[in-house]
Parts: sequence; C-alpha cells; structure tokens
Amino acid sequence: MALLNIVPQMLIHLPGGDQMIWLLLAVVIFFGGRKIPELARGLGKGIREFNDAKEGVKKEIENGTSTSTQEKSTTNA
Repeated sequence: MALLNIVPQMLIHLPGGDQMIWLLLAVVIFFGGRKIPELARGLGKGIREFNDAKEGVKKEIENGTSTSTQEKSTTNA
C-alpha cells in the first residue's frame, strides 16, 4: 500500500546539468557522430509536419464555425 502514496510531482522531472552531459554522451556512443544530424533532420521534419497538420485542423475548425454562423444569420433574416 505504500506504493499508492507516491506524490506524482516526484515522478516527472527534467534532468540536471551533469545528467544532460551523460545523456548526450550516451547518444553519441549509441548513434555515432554521423547519425546525429540525420536524427535531428528527421525530428525537425516531424515537428514541421505536426505543426502543419495542427494549423490545417485549426483552419478547418474556424471555417466550420464561420460557415455555421453565416447559415444561422441568413436563416434568421
């Protein structure tokens, strides 16, 4: 029952300075210096595609709400 009393804020935290150095060192060892730019490029592409899709959904929602308000105003007139 002691496991149920864990504070959620204690489970998620960002790594500190020396931990970041160890993480970067592990990434360089596992992937090698040549693969890191490719990984960064792929990550950037994925973020760009996500943001484009997010903007597309936002525009669709805005268009849907504007057309529904226009239809309501024309039916009330």
